[in-house]
Amino acid sequence: MDLLNTLVDKGLRRELPTRDEALAVLATSDDELLDVVAAAGKVRRQWFGRRVKLNYLVNLKSGLCPEDCSYCSQRLGSEAGILKYTWLKPDEATKAAAAGVAGGAKRVCLVASGRGPTDRDVDRVSQTIEAIKEQHEDVEVCACLGLLSQGQADRLKSAGADAYNHNLNTSEGTYGQITTTHTYADRVDTVQQAQAAGLSACSGLIAGMGESDADLVDVVFSLRDLDPDSVPVNFLIPIEGTPLAKEWHLTPQRCLRILAMVRFVCPDVEVRLAGGREVHLRSMQPLALNLVNSIFLGDYLTTEGQSGQSDLDMIADAGFEVEGADTTTLPEHRALTGGGCGSHEGGCAPCGETPEAAPEPSEVLAARTDLVTVRRRGTGTDLAPNA
Repeated sequence: MDLLNTLVDKGLRRELPTRDEALAVLATSDDELLDVVAAAGKVRRQWFGRRVKLNYLVNLKSGLCPEDCSYCSQRLGSEAGILKYTWLKPDEATKAAAAGVAGGAKRVCLVASGRGPTDRDVDRVSQTIEAIKEQHEDVEVCACLGLLSQGQADRLKSAGADAYNHNLNTSEGTYGQITTTHTYADRVDTVQQAQAAGLSACSGLIAGMGESDADLVDVVFSLRDLDPDSVPVNFLIPIEGTPLAKEWHLTPQRCLRILAMVRFVCPDVEVRLAGGREVHLRSMQPLALNLVNSIFLGDYLTTEGQSGQSDLDMIADAGFEVEGADTTTLPEHRALTGGGCGSHEGGCAPCGETPEAAPEPSEVLAARTDLVTVRRRGTGTDLAPNA
């Protein structure tokens, strides 16, 4: 396909595709899927070889969030039967992080529910970061605490945090349909605060919330413009008790096309396969490793993933290798400059033609609620974590 040849050439040069080209990837047929995966795989291997970075989530505070994000089981008014607990003590969080590091995780992601941290919360998380770094000097620590207030990113950086995560989640045009208690601009501001403090920015999306192809392209181009070092791609886990519990739009094939599109738009960025991979990719998860260079190990915040050993076996069986702590994840040109795609001077403004009118969301598929398991082990319980 001329389209794929063009996209590979652009990806190898770190050149931004047009919006029409990105839309065309999402519109490819199932018959063309392996060609799409092979093409995006060339770009992935150019910048990341066959390495897979492992990340491990530690849910510091679960549930009881005042925000109304429709996709979230921890939201205001959620009826999901998830674990609910207040802040873990630093020694509890450090013990949980150690399980992930022992399982091969290079990065530990400290996540807390809520609109954003108070200054006392930042002190608490700072103590946890320092405790983790004391035991595991080489591990990367990423904080994900919600919307930041002025100066909080600097304090997390001083405590030893390496990165900060705050996802855009969906396009600016549809954001108000998903969340009403804060704005898209609030999220952009938090990512920029993290970058200004010298933290590696991590920001991604959630697919499968009923959005159109144009919405997906919009949010990925916005992410490229924002220029984070890591882009997590989540696939909605429709959890019973949340407003989006009936939103089953994704097939394994569509998930792979979305990941390929993200790789073409963000060729030299850490693209992370995040929540929902087991639910929606299922037996096709190994194919996704040709597109992404990073995954979460074990369980998620409020739902269970496949076993950590299964993750490691999958990586090995697919011919990939776990990235070691002594390896720099990002390509040299990004690592040396502190980020940046290198395609345009002064940043990466979206380019290309305006896409055609967005198609209607795909028909709802049969719900696979049997694949969604609420987390009942690890932090907040007396059972061993999955790592």
